[in-house]
Formats: sequence, C-alpha cells, structure tokens
Amino acid sequence: MTTLLRPAAALSADDARRIALRAQGLLGAPDRRSGVRGVLRHLGAVQLDTISVLARSHELVPYARLGAVGRGSVESAYWKPDGPDGRPRAFEYWSHAACLLPVEEWPHFAFRRRAYRARPHWNHQLPDGVYDQVVKQLRTEGPLTATELGGAKKTSDWWDWSGTKVAVERALMYGEVVCVERRGWKRVYDLAERAIPDDLLHDDLDDTECVRRLVRLAGEALGVGTRADIADYHRLRGEQVDAVIADSGLVPVEVAGWGRPAWADPAALTAPPRGRHRTTLLSPFDSLVWERARTERIFGFTHRLEAYVPKPKRVHGYFVMPVLSGGRLVGRVDPAREGRTLVARQVGVENAKAVPAVARALTEAATWVDCSDVRVERVDSPELREPLIRELAALLD
Repeated sequence: MTTLLRPAAALSADDARRIALRAQGLLGAPDRRSGVRGVLRHLGAVQLDTISVLARSHELVPYARLGAVGRGSVESAYWKPDGPDGRPRAFEYWSHAACLLPVEEWPHFAFRRRAYRARPHWNHQLPDGVYDQVVKQLRTEGPLTATELGGAKKTSDWWDWSGTKVAVERALMYGEVVCVERRGWKRVYDLAERAIPDDLLHDDLDDTECVRRLVRLAGEALGVGTRADIADYHRLRGEQVDAVIADSGLVPVEVAGWGRPAWADPAALTAPPRGRHRTTLLSPFDSLVWERARTERIFGFTHRLEAYVPKPKRVHGYFVMPVLSGGRLVGRVDPAREGRTLVARQVGVENAKAVPAVARALTEAATWVDCSDVRVERVDSPELREPLIRELAALLD
C-alpha cells in the first residue's frame, strides 16, 4: 500500500517544483539503460526546431537528462528502426509544436488528424491533382524527401512552398503520410500504411479517448500542473481538458502560492522527490520551460526565446539557454561555436553563488560538442565576469 507525500489537497511550492523536476527526468539518477528512447517515452514529446547552435533541440533535450550521450546515438535512437521487422521508434507530428512522438502514441492523435481533415482553410494553396500525384509517387517509389518528390520551394523564401511540399505536408497532417526519418535534416516521407505498425495504424479512438490519454500523459510528464499547463503540453484547448480531467486518472491538488486549481500524477505523490539534481544548459525548447507562465510560477525565472526578435531589441541574446542547477534556474547563456571554442556571447548569472554552476554547465557542454575551450564575451553583471573566467579556467585546466 502506497502512502501519499502529503494529503493530496496541499503541496508546498517547493514540493511542486521538485515533483516537476523529477517528472521531467531532471532530478534523481538518470535512466541510462533506457537512454534517449526512454527520455522520449518519459516526456511523451520532444520538440524539433531548425536552429542549431551547440546542437539541435532534440539532441539537447536528452543531453540535459543523460549527460554527454553521443550525438550519433541520439539520432539513432530516434530514427533507427527496431529489430528485423523495421518497426519505427518515433514519428513526427504536431503536438506542443512540431515534435518527435513515441510511435505507440499514433492512435491517440487521431482526433487531431480528423480536425486537420475538416479544416476549412489553409495558408498554402494546393494545386489540383498534386496531392494524388504525391501519394502515388510515394506508393511507387518508396520513402522520399520533398526534394526527391519534386522540390520543396518555388523560390528561396522559406515560406514559399512548392505545390509538392504543400501536398506532402497536408498528407502528413491528415495521417496518410508520415515522417519516421530525417536525412540531413530533411524529412523523409512515407505512406503511413507502410511505415506505422499494423496494430497501431487506426483512427478507431474517438476524440474524447484521445484527449483523455494526452491529458494523462501531460500530467505524468509535468508531475503537477494547472489546467493551462496541462493543455499547453500537447496544445489542447482548455475546454478539451475540462471535459476529461475528472476521469483522466490525475488527482486534484492545491499548490501553495499558485492561486489556481492544479492536478497531479498520483504516482508522483507516492514518495518525496529526492535525488541528485542535474547541472546543465537547457534548450529554450525544453519541455521543462515550454510554458512561460509556468516557468515563472515554479522557478521565478523569466524565459523568452529571442531568436526571432530583431537583434537591437534582444535583451539576453539569440539562442538563450537557461542554466539549471540545484533544482533552480540560476542563469542563462547565449552560446555560439568558433572552431573548437564554445563562445558564451552573453551570460546572465543570478548571483555570485551561481557562478560555479554556470561554469560547470558551460564546460560540460563544451566537452559534449568537442570544444576544448570556452570564451566569455559579455556578462550581464560585470563584477561576475572575472570570477566566471577563473572558474572556467580551473575546470578546463
């Protein structure tokens, strides 16, 4: 018989913070046996993004939880099929954003595929006959990139998709086509009927069943969250969450200082969250900090992605990576690479006590991406620049 951490009606803010960290795989011993694939299953979704500074976001997410796992093994874990039958491990689809998802969750996105099929308008026009031609070509020739299908763009502008690209992306959203592989960061498209295992290839679940499953998965990945937190994880609507939360398996809790109802994974309440905290740089697309209001509520930390903000208006930098240490967000780094030097173009440090943690996070990241040196350009608190450089020198010596 299990005993709850404390009555399910009341959690302290620190309880909630530690529960969230453990649920996200950032508190306690890393599960290196299940590795990168285990991280994907545990989180339920890993966001993809085109930006690559130290590495792409889908590489940074397992790195933050497992340490310096080989980048080749990260890609293999996502894309290399299982066993002789070639069963895929993951597929790409729209969840929180464009995400890698465990292939076992294919049936639970039927509600979204149906919604896309019923969508009344699109940003890109689909030329007559191109959709059927793309499906026919994939059926005849096997898995292909958009380039191999006939070209991804009409011009060099990123938004100016060709008819072929519009068609194959539409087919992906409908679920007729799936991406279970990338080559040189290009999606490789295949027919879902060929790529998705037969036992998973169905849209039999109704919308309520699908949403209930995703709400439960979000609650498990968050540990504890508000209605908005849970809805944001897989980009559900608030009313969708409301309709299923009572029978999702999550339990209502009250978190001190949150000022709004919350729900928790009951398994997260069975034992106090203890263990070793990771000290690491986090991708700005890490699911720990996806929901900005949640990040401020739990960590007292304001996190904004400024990659698409005009340079003169950026406050912290282009690809700002929060620094996690001791279960708190203690700084931020805007990194770059020059040869084998990791460049910290801008560093924010919470206070002098956080300097060693920021230095450790930088040196570990440098080692992971095969850099032998770290150069600091700007520190928001100038008086902390020299202490940070001294810590880095000691760690790199």
